[in-house]
Amino acid sequence: MKRFARPRTGAAAVVSVLSLALVAGCSDSGSGSGSDGKDSGKGGKDSAAAAKPLSDSELGELIVTTADAKGFKVAPLGKAEAFAASKEDVKVVDEKCAPLAYVLTGFAPGDSASYVNRTAHEDPAAKATASPTKNMEDMSPEELEKALDSVTDALGSTTTLVSLSSYEGDGAKETMSSVSEAIKGCGSGFTATGGDDPQKFSKVVGEKASGNGDESVAFAATADADGSPLIVHAEVARHGNTVATYYSLSLAALAEDGKKAIAYSVPAALIKAQAAKLG
Repeated sequence: MKRFARPRTGAAAVVSVLSLALVAGCSDSGSGSGSDGKDSGKGGKDSAAAAKPLSDSELGELIVTTADAKGFKVAPLGKAEAFAASKEDVKVVDEKCAPLAYVLTGFAPGDSASYVNRTAHEDPAAKATASPTKNMEDMSPEELEKALDSVTDALGSTTTLVSLSSYEGDGAKETMSSVSEAIKGCGSGFTATGGDDPQKFSKVVGEKASGNGDESVAFAATADADGSPLIVHAEVARHGNTVATYYSLSLAALAEDGKKAIAYSVPAALIKAQAAKLG
C-alpha cells in the first residue's frame, strides 16, 4: 500500500490486534455545523480577550489525554509516523484544497500561531469480548465463532489524529471558512505530496458534524490505496480562537485494503472528551 496520509501506527495496531486476539487470546486470553456564538471556555470565547493565541505549551495542556478519553490510548505522533516532516513539506496541487490536506496529515488547517497533535487509538481490549480460555483446536464451533467475533470487534477500532491550533484575531474563523470552502470546492479530490510519493484523494464529500464548539464541519475523503479506494473521515471544530481537528482511519478498513467499504466515523466519545477540555 502507498504511504498515504494516515498515522502509520494503524498498521502496527492491526498487527498488535491480530496477535493479541488470535495468538494470546486463543491460548489463554455534509458538512454540518455546530451552534454559532457559543462561549467556549478554555479554548477561548468570541471576544476581544480571546484574540490572543495560546502557546504550544498551553495547547499541550488542553489536548486530550488517555486519562480524559475512556477507551482510548493517546500518545505523541512519532516522526516516523508522520506524513511529512513539517507542514511546509506538504504540497497540494490545487491550493484551495490545502486545508483538507493539512487536516488529513495532522497539521494545522490554517496559518496558526501555535500547534500540537496526538494520536488516539481505540483500545482493542475495550472493544473485544471476553478472551477465550481454550486453544483454537479445542474449541466448539460456537466458541470459535465467539473468538472470531472478538477479533472483528477489535479490528473495528479506529486510529485518530487529533490536533489543536490557535490563531491571532479572526484567524480561527477564517480557517473554518477555508475548510468549508475546500469541502465544497474539492469534491473531485486532490493530490498531496509529503515526500517522494504523491497521495491522491479521488473524492471529498461533506458529512454531518458533531455540533461541538462554536462551529464545526465534517467530511469524508476517498484515498487511493494502490488503486483501491479507502475512505477516511475528518471533523474540524472551532472553540473560540482554537481549532480542533480529528482525522480517523478504521483499522478494519485498513485491513481490508479498500476491498469493501467499512461503516465508521470519527469517534464521538473522543470529540466529546476533547471539547470538554476546551470548555
